[in-house]
Amino acid sequence: MKVEELYSLYITHGLVDTDTRNIRENTLFFALKGENFNGNKFAEEAIAKGAGYAIVDEVEYKTSDGIILVDDVLGALQELANYHRNQLQVPVIALTGSNGKTTTKELINAVLSTKYKTTATIGNLNNHIGVPLTLLSMNKSTEIGIVEMGANHAKEIEFLSEIANPDYGYITNFGSAHLEGFGSLAGVVKAKSELYDFLRSHNKKVFINPNDEKQVARTNGMEAITFEKSIKFTEANPFVKLSYQNVNILSNLIGGYNFNNISAAITIGNYFNIPSELIKKAIERYIPSNNRSQIINTNTNKIILDAYNANPTSMKAALESFSKLKANHKTVILGDMFELGEYSSKEHQNIVEEVEKNNFDVVFLVGENFYNTISRTNKIIKFKSFKDLEKYLQNNSITDSALLVKGSRGMALERVVELC
Repeated sequence: MKVEELYSLYITHGLVDTDTRNIRENTLFFALKGENFNGNKFAEEAIAKGAGYAIVDEVEYKTSDGIILVDDVLGALQELANYHRNQLQVPVIALTGSNGKTTTKELINAVLSTKYKTTATIGNLNNHIGVPLTLLSMNKSTEIGIVEMGANHAKEIEFLSEIANPDYGYITNFGSAHLEGFGSLAGVVKAKSELYDFLRSHNKKVFINPNDEKQVARTNGMEAITFEKSIKFTEANPFVKLSYQNVNILSNLIGGYNFNNISAAITIGNYFNIPSELIKKAIERYIPSNNRSQIINTNTNKIILDAYNANPTSMKAALESFSKLKANHKTVILGDMFELGEYSSKEHQNIVEEVEKNNFDVVFLVGENFYNTISRTNKIIKFKSFKDLEKYLQNNSITDSALLVKGSRGMALERVVELC
């Protein structure tokens, strides 16, 4: 089936699903496949639950007229999304980066939605499936699209850019994330800059942080919109305070590193003519969720929960910010960082050395990578697994302390909250 024919069905039905557990009436069901599942097997179930059509790529599952056979379901989904995006007469902003993508995307959406009907990536659905689904969730009422792009290998951002065809781009930063896939920090910079390459070759615009030398160097010769000069950092204790056009803004975001994320949202809002008073309201109303820079007050402790993900760059930034926090007692709980490949041992040791420089009362390191590091102070206590930490905390409670909790998603360190 040609993409034009598939698009005609999409326009008629207007909905796309990839999971039979969430099937909506008259939707188009795309039977995606993965290492441990085959969506083709659920095509008939999707039709039975009300899907208008099911798209499959294995001939034995085409058992009725409502089931459409294509060469590759994922490829068809991506081609359809690109075709749809190119029919939309709306600006699309794409963003990527090593850290802060989702928070920045949420802030941009909060600001722009005060004036425009926006459609933005839901959560962190930012990969080769999430980006097409985001584009296909845009409709005639959408006035600005905001697409987050994630990657852990070279050429992924290039591919996602071709699908999304953005008019504007922003890269939050270049950090030591996914080194296993990118090979080195230089590999990270090159891969993330694929967004710049796309924008440059299509004469599109880019937003940049003028204090980030890598961003400035990589966008030389491009039409760049730099951060608003009137944005001034005030403090982060723990929430980031700043001013914009002499208007004070108190965010619900912790850590000085979030200043750049907020600055990007303000700059983009200003570019799209959002009044300063609406920008202020949007920033101040945004509250992070999903274990991202959340403040949780328990009976005896204040927990800074930043356990959604971690890499060397984001962990160092979190530690630096926490070291500046005003508190009588400070406790740090760090979990292993994943996808670092051959750099894993060195990067975990670097974090230990960073910890030793700071004024923390006690530091708990959790996971095999941290367990194998060398520490030179008795304020660091190491555990091979979360269960070992759990047993310790059940017998040694933490009270009257500020806690920083950070680790990679696989460590699920949000479980600490119940123990503190």
